[in-house]
Amino acid sequence: MQRLRSLLFVILFYPGTLLYAITGIAASAFGTRPMRRVVRAWAEFHHRLCKKLLKIRVRPSGHFPRGPALIAVKHQSMFETIEILRLARAPVIVIKRELADMPFFGWITRIYGVIPVDREAGAKALRNLLSEARIVAASGRSVVIFPEGTRVRPGEAPPLRPGFAGLYRVLGLPVVPVAVDSGRLWGRGLVKQPGSIHFQAAEAIPPGLPRAEIEARVHAAINRLEPSAAEPRA
Repeated sequence: MQRLRSLLFVILFYPGTLLYAITGIAASAFGTRPMRRVVRAWAEFHHRLCKKLLKIRVRPSGHFPRGPALIAVKHQSMFETIEILRLARAPVIVIKRELADMPFFGWITRIYGVIPVDREAGAKALRNLLSEARIVAASGRSVVIFPEGTRVRPGEAPPLRPGFAGLYRVLGLPVVPVAVDSGRLWGRGLVKQPGSIHFQAAEAIPPGLPRAEIEARVHAAINRLEPSAAEPRA
């Protein structure tokens, strides 16, 4: 039954995404705010499909920022990359450049607001990231980053990539770390498992801390839901 539900999700979600993308392009003619509302509606569409079809529920806890912040999110699946658009307020997303350069989709993401990163460009990528971040800082929007740099399996807790510390320094915003355990239910294959996905927002960490301290605190906070973490699950 869950295989059938997962297949039906794919059949509905991807054509639906195309319709939202077309709507978003039309909305962008009237400015960025209408475009952001379409993106928010798309995230709600994804949320409802997951809840009704896949029987996946979201269990948020803690306080998600209503004002500008750097939101550092654990990355285990595609699920949180969309769900965070609901939990945060029209955030700018740090994404890999390949996505931002895709025909059609990439154009939409750039209109909405992203910071593209070329993970193979080394120091040049970091300079470009910080240059884009300075522009974003003036917009008053939050920025979402997946600080480990890529999707990881449950139980994995790699060190944070250098781009996180650079963003923290340049933006001068408080950091809200968010732990996620989506990988238990949302693997790379077709079939998604029913259950609850937790989003635990930790207490905001102030700007201006030394690099070693901010990285240690964020790394611990985003990995709170890992099986090896000392703290029990909520």
